[in-house]
This record gives sequence, structure tokens and C-alpha cells, in this order.
Amino acid sequence: MGKVRVSELIEHFNLKLVSGKKGIDREIVISDISRPGLEMAGYFTYYPAKRLQLLGRTELSFFNELKTDERYKRTSQLCTDKTPCIVVSRWLDVPEELIVSSNKRNVPVLRSKLKTTRLSSLITNYLESRLAPMISVHGVLVDVYGVGVLLTGDSGVGKSETALELVKRGHRLVADDSVEIRQASETELVGNAPELIQHLLEIRGLGIINVMTLFGAGAVRNHKKVSLVIHLEFWDQNKMYDRLGLDEETTRLIDMDVPRLTLPVRPGRNLAVIVEVAAMNFRLKNMGFHAAQQFSDRLNDALHDK
Repeated sequence: MGKVRVSELIEHFNLKLVSGKKGIDREIVISDISRPGLEMAGYFTYYPAKRLQLLGRTELSFFNELKTDERYKRTSQLCTDKTPCIVVSRWLDVPEELIVSSNKRNVPVLRSKLKTTRLSSLITNYLESRLAPMISVHGVLVDVYGVGVLLTGDSGVGKSETALELVKRGHRLVADDSVEIRQASETELVGNAPELIQHLLEIRGLGIINVMTLFGAGAVRNHKKVSLVIHLEFWDQNKMYDRLGLDEETTRLIDMDVPRLTLPVRPGRNLAVIVEVAAMNFRLKNMGFHAAQQFSDRLNDALHDK
């Protein structure tokens, strides 16, 4: 799980720091946002102090109707050691009581010109992206006919060489050697390359090449949804490999099961073409056309007729 500092939030959304400057290095660890309406009314029993607090016109208009001593009490309870920051939308005036309490507890108070709903949506999406669960996988991620294909396998099996051939055939490289995969939602995994090795490809005997420099900007992309895993392994004469395509194998990545194929590697097999066909076949299956299942059904019908 990642972390986002308040200073990063200020820079990304061009927020203005009003008070609590000493706390700009506080960390935001939860993507959920709280609009403390009940807290403004004095109910702090279930106050989610670890969340970013967002104040809009509704909360502040109610707050301004309170007596002075009540205002100080509310803001003192609102600004805790766990609270990462407080954001005021619509460029509204920040109450003096909130400034005093934030400086006392070192809780940053920020202002934005955006409307409350819009600001809440943007910050939530940003935090969910930054704080999403992430793993690093040894492999190669390529975009083949719009399908994010993750090539895995032992070192030297030919993952990078296959990716190079796919790039030459018009497909796009996302990451080589190390792929950072984040769970963007409950049904989506997104992979990208670490910044240090972005757009680079390592070919044994040749060295490291820059794919974007050699093949152009159209040969790379920064991130891609992981839809299919293809595991490359050296051909084992004693192992039975799937010949029909009826077996549905999956692999677990973070909290999701992703379809997985195993391709045996041996001289004479054009892996790039096979990966292309696998990607196209994957798309056809998603559209309801399953060639192996149709063949099996026809075979069963023929045997039944006899």
C-alpha cells in the first residue's frame, strides 16, 4: 500500500496552504474522503480522523452560525494528530478558529477554487490510484491488439525477444523485466514500468535498447490493463500440454484471478505470432465465440449421431 504526502496533494491540485505549514509532510494512507457535517454539529463518536477532511459551503455555513466557544471546540476536535489535512472548496473563507486550531495541531488547511463535488471526485480518484495495492512482477507487459498481455517465465526463456518481435509487428511495449501492477478497481489491474527502466528493453547479446527512440512513440505506452498472462516455459517432453484450448487456467494477481496460458518454448516456434493469436482468441472469447468449445460440441454431436 502506497502513501501520499500532503505536499504532493498541494502540488498536484495547485492548492493554497492557509495554515498548519509544519504538517505538510503528513501522510495520507486512506483514499476515502470525509465531509464532517455531523462533526460540525458536535457528534464525534465515529469521527474518521485518518481521512482527508473536505469542507464545503454546507459545512461552513452551519459552522458560522455557531457561537464562538463552540467553534473553537469543534475545530479543536476536528484537528487531531491523525488528521492528514483539511481542504476547503469553492475558495471559501477559512474560519479564524480553524486556522488557530490547525496551527496548534500542525494540521494543514488548504483551499481550492473547485466546487465541492468536483473536488471530492478528483481527489478520490487520485488517492485511489496512488494508494492502490501494488506488486512487482518479473516479466514483460505488451499491448497486443488492445489486450494487455503479461509474459512471464524463467530468465532466458525469450520474453524480451518475443516482445521485440511484437514491437516490430506494430504492437506496443509497456514494461520489460519488472512490471509494477496496481489494482485500480475490484475488476481491473493496471501495469506500468518503473520510471528507471521505462521504454527500455534488454536483449541478451545486444544490450539495452530504447524502444521509443528506435521505433517511435507509437511503439510504447506508459500503462495498460493486464487482461491475459502467458507463461513461457522450456518444452518438457514428459509434460502434457493443452491441445484443444478447453482448459481454463487462471493465476492470482493481488486479489484478482487473471486468465493464464502456458506456452512451451522450443526452436522453430514463432512465439510472437502465437502471442498475437492468443490475444485475438482472447478477444473472441470475450465476445462469445469459443472455437475449442464449438469443436467439442460438434464432435460430441457426431459421436451421438453414430
